[in-house]
Amino acid sequence: MTPATHIEQQTRGSVRWITLDRPQVHNAFDGKLIAELTQALQRAEADPEVRAVVLSGRGGTFSAGADLNWMRAMAGASEAENREDSLKLAALMRTLNFLGKPTIARVNGAAYGGGVGLIACCDIAIGVSGAKFALSEVKLGLVPAVISPYVVAAIGARAARRAFISGEVFDGERALAIGLLHECVPADALDGAVERALHWLQKGGPVAQAAAKRLALSMAGMHADAQQRIDADNADLIAQLRVSAEGQHGLAAFLDKRAPDWTTR
Repeated sequence: MTPATHIEQQTRGSVRWITLDRPQVHNAFDGKLIAELTQALQRAEADPEVRAVVLSGRGGTFSAGADLNWMRAMAGASEAENREDSLKLAALMRTLNFLGKPTIARVNGAAYGGGVGLIACCDIAIGVSGAKFALSEVKLGLVPAVISPYVVAAIGARAARRAFISGEVFDGERALAIGLLHECVPADALDGAVERALHWLQKGGPVAQAAAKRLALSMAGMHADAQQRIDADNADLIAQLRVSAEGQHGLAAFLDKRAPDWTTR
């Protein structure tokens, strides 16, 4: 029997379509999804027939971020275990961000936490107008440490400061205005918009496109080797916060579906 997977992959012409396939939990992350998605991206990069990658979610959600059972396990894990867990998520984001082929986020619905990170790591992001977004980690006494380099690169420090400290939910139009999305379209226009983006990508030389992507990242100060060092520091930070008194209280309150003690209104 073929083991169940958390992603679906299809190759259509020269495009690898990768779909997060956990609709029953809104395509939330757990260790298995992180590992499978990292491997799928690595295989797409190594395949000379693949010219571009499209990343999307099954059902009405792009990705709700962390899976509840995964969060529960991490809440009871040691700081070292939390650090190791964070490094795996960091490796996924780094793989996507520095992939040597063009990537498109087909944002079919809501994205929270790590789901926002995936969008920020893609070269082109096209989403539906009804989608909702949030970086709500502070509500749990945590921060979006692992995804922060990519989110800040996508939306800028000013917008990131508001999103990081407020944890507020914002819509597709706001995501477009701050740069998280390149296009915001009605749901029935999403596939057409993605196909138009692929049309233009297929006109470029693959070697030149890979060089152009490296150039843009380099001019923005992003390099894979340096990013790995930053990822290690960010993994330390989130591991420390997860095992801190505030982090433990915030996670417990979230898992118990109650407000944490610091909530004032």
